Amino acid sequence: MSTAADLDAVPSSTGAPTFAVIPGAQVAAALEGREREIVDVIARTYRMHGAGETGNPPSYFLRFPDKPNSRIIALPASVGGGVGVDGIKWVSSFPDNVAAGMPRASAVLILNDHQTGYPFACLEASIINAVRTSASAALAADQLTAGRTRPRRVGFFGVGLIARYLHTYLAATGWEFDEIGVHDLNPESAEGFRGYLQRADPDASVVIHDDAESLIRSCDLIVFATVAGVPHVHDPAWFDHHPLVLHVSLRDLAPEIVLGATNVVDDVDHCLRANTSLHLAEQQVGNRDFVHGTLDDVMAGRVTATPDRTTVFSPFGLGILDIAVGKEVYDQVGRTGGLQVVDGFFHEMSRYGRGAGGGN
Repeated sequence: MSTAADLDAVPSSTGAPTFAVIPGAQVAAALEGREREIVDVIARTYRMHGAGETGNPPSYFLRFPDKPNSRIIALPASVGGGVGVDGIKWVSSFPDNVAAGMPRASAVLILNDHQTGYPFACLEASIINAVRTSASAALAADQLTAGRTRPRRVGFFGVGLIARYLHTYLAATGWEFDEIGVHDLNPESAEGFRGYLQRADPDASVVIHDDAESLIRSCDLIVFATVAGVPHVHDPAWFDHHPLVLHVSLRDLAPEIVLGATNVVDDVDHCLRANTSLHLAEQQVGNRDFVHGTLDDVMAGRVTATPDRTTVFSPFGLGILDIAVGKEVYDQVGRTGGLQVVDGFFHEMSRYGRGAGGGN
């Protein structure tokens, strides 16, 4: 394995393609402290998606009869515009890992050159997954509260990696909180997240809630970041104060809550499938009229959230966001001279054998 000092590792039609491996430490270093820049990357990608400059087919779910709570998901995607990269994220969710002291999710991201189709990089992607989810939610929170006072009481329902990154992105994009509520079914996890919050902001007032109702009723901004497979929050009265809800885990809210809210998604077709809360609501009423628009619609001023209704942002997690952030990571690592290129990764590069020339 050799190190490339520039971006010549990108494959082209005139030279042998190269292939780089970017491990998690490099991914983290390439993203650290750049939260506002990454939010801008996400915003540009949403705008390209709204303009039809991306490809984002349905995700593919690999499930296991012996592990019904686990899955591996393939997210193929293509980002056009000035990015011009295709690829796929392969992300697993194995909740039982947590009991063994391992993170629930793991992932890799493959980037392909748009001109030749050759893959040119493999990146550790659990961090990219957390970052694109958090940047998307932070962008939504900012856009959905534009023109009015930002909420100052936030509650985190579920306290894994996504919650930690989401707090980081909110803090880095100017959010300040008088109180941070925490609720998790695992008390040890709740205490661990409180420890993280107090290290990140020693002046923060952190309150652990023993039940979901008290968390929801006491917060103006609520983050759902759980591994729930079916709705577990059913009472619309808990939302009578009309909070902003970042529903990043997609399956926490019962249809009656969704139907009484202003619903914003990242992509309508993607969000209304796979028995998400919105999909269940569609099955109940037989239409999609309760979906008010996409985040791109909000950014363009076509949809506005009002403080007299609960607003729910439900992002399915589009593969185009992983591709866009992954390409940003690749470029940043290349700029710093740290690309680790696998020498000779592509072996059969001649149609008629060594020395003959010509492609397949």
